[in-house]
Amino acid sequence: MKSSNIGGQAVMEGIMMRHKDVYSVAVRKPDKEIEVKVEDYKSVVKCKSLQKLPILRGVFSFIDSLVVGTKCLMYSATFFEDEEDLKKREQLEGEEKEKELAKKEKADKALMTGTVILSVVLSVGLFIVLPYLLASLLRNIGVSETGVTLAEAGVRIVLFLAYMLLISKMQDIQRVFMYHGAEHKCINCVENGLPLNVENVMKSSRFHKRCGTSFLFFVIIISIIFFLGFFAVVPIKTMWLRVLVRILLVPVIAGVSYEVIRLAGNSDNSVVAFFSKPGMALQKLTTKEPTPDMAEVAIKAVEAVFDWKAYLKENFPDVKIDEEC
Repeated sequence: MKSSNIGGQAVMEGIMMRHKDVYSVAVRKPDKEIEVKVEDYKSVVKCKSLQKLPILRGVFSFIDSLVVGTKCLMYSATFFEDEEDLKKREQLEGEEKEKELAKKEKADKALMTGTVILSVVLSVGLFIVLPYLLASLLRNIGVSETGVTLAEAGVRIVLFLAYMLLISKMQDIQRVFMYHGAEHKCINCVENGLPLNVENVMKSSRFHKRCGTSFLFFVIIISIIFFLGFFAVVPIKTMWLRVLVRILLVPVIAGVSYEVIRLAGNSDNSVVAFFSKPGMALQKLTTKEPTPDMAEVAIKAVEAVFDWKAYLKENFPDVKIDEEC
């Protein structure tokens, strides 16, 4: 199976889909109509050659995903703003309206920047720093550095699984996870040679090897391997320095994890499939079965950036495509 190279994420009552240098956001508005916006995908790094370097491209891709993902979430939220605020804005005219829109745009950019920074800080603090600090308490009872590092790995896995389980139980997140399922189903539908329609999407799998959930799983596992290996070769006894080294290794871990998930998404090798299973299993928490109207939104998002008919003709020449699809 040849990868379609489509990726995306769920947003509020909708889906973002990206293919190459363009991405779309499809949102089911309160009036039940589907709004689709298409924009160019602009990386934080302008140099194309740097974007192709292994490991580094993973770091840049992770940053880009955070920025674009947050931007799309904020865009989808605008359709569900407080009615009084919307009415006040609609009543404005001329320069006053322009000033209000410019003020809102500036506030949105500041909020987006703050959200991205806060997300990174909380993630590093919760899954990198906190596990080490908790495991370090074992030194008080004479546990060796290797034992502390192994305990840190256990704490990190437990925290990660607990976090996933907790958010999967939140009622407000349930619909987002349903749209997440619709996103995966859409991509699986195309990559398995089926014409893109609601019926085929609904019967496709909601689990996908390139999912961000699987990426996070690989980040956790690779961080454990890195920390065990690094501190076995370079013994550092100072606590604050050990914490700093862990933080500095985060971009490297993210870059390696990206390469692993990229390989998994482009390979049908049985070994690769085996190591992808834990990440796929975690998607039972972060994806839910969508409704047909959610599948319709996902289809609109895909069709805005990807010619799925050309993809099927190239990779599945025997598949009959209804030109009215």
